[in-house]
Amino acid sequence: MRRLCRQAELADPGSARFELPEHPDGYSLCVVQQGGAVHGYINSCPHTDAPMDWQPGKFLTSGGDYIQCSLHGALFEIDTGRCVAGPCVGQALKPANVYVDGGIVVLDEDF
Repeated sequence: MRRLCRQAELADPGSARFELPEHPDGYSLCVVQQGGAVHGYINSCPHTDAPMDWQPGKFLTSGGDYIQCSLHGALFEIDTGRCVAGPCVGQALKPANVYVDGGIVVLDEDF
């Protein structure tokens, strides 16, 4: 278990990036909050394997409705990680088990 941040520190809707130095492939983590629910994904587009944030920690469309890949604009559902538009339609982001415990966003490191 790894503490990431306080839930109140995440905008709603909002996103953040957390480094994962222990990840075997060197990936970072995309954490998104929408409607009080927190979701985590490995920061890697299934189409190109590239990081998706526009700027560090900025993953959402301007309306906050989707995760958007900065490289080619693919759109992913926040709650499922499923691609709904772009070159990887039907594929999905790799989930990371994040949850809220006592107001703290936590990563179960068995990702």
